Amino acid sequence: MKTVILEHEYAAPAKEVWALATDLDALKEIMKGVVTFEGLPSGRVHQGQKITVQVSLFGKLPPQPYFMEVLEYDDKAMILRSFEKGAGVKAWCHTLTVEPQPSGSRLRDVIEIDAGWMSWAFALWARFLYRKRHEPRVRMLADMQAKQAATDLDGSNLR
Repeated sequence: MKTVILEHEYAAPAKEVWALATDLDALKEIMKGVVTFEGLPSGRVHQGQKITVQVSLFGKLPPQPYFMEVLEYDDKAMILRSFEKGAGVKAWCHTLTVEPQPSGSRLRDVIEIDAGWMSWAFALWARFLYRKRHEPRVRMLADMQAKQAATDLDGSNLR
């Protein structure tokens, strides 16, 4: 078993980061070019959700079956815990949390991986994969904030 812990800071409110991090459509966009998903549903994840997809690394490797179950999803506490397996992994336990910070928010990923003797390699993959999500999220959050500012300026969001 290997554990990977990553933290990323965002100059956006925690609720916006949480909404983006728990949106499956955003995940498809964020992972474009790295992981492709066949059969991934749309919308936000939810408590008890079970998802079975086919994943392909870089869109080049043959699709592999992958399973995810949402064990805990708390919008108020901004915590998501999932159990995942497939594509050579016996267990991929992911805990995602988002916390408000003075300059925005902090997203923390803790991934516990059991892939037998290959756990070390999957830990390296996890570190790469979750780091890779940061820059696309920064861009998507900036786009969301720009759209909100434009809406506020044209008066359609004023009350």
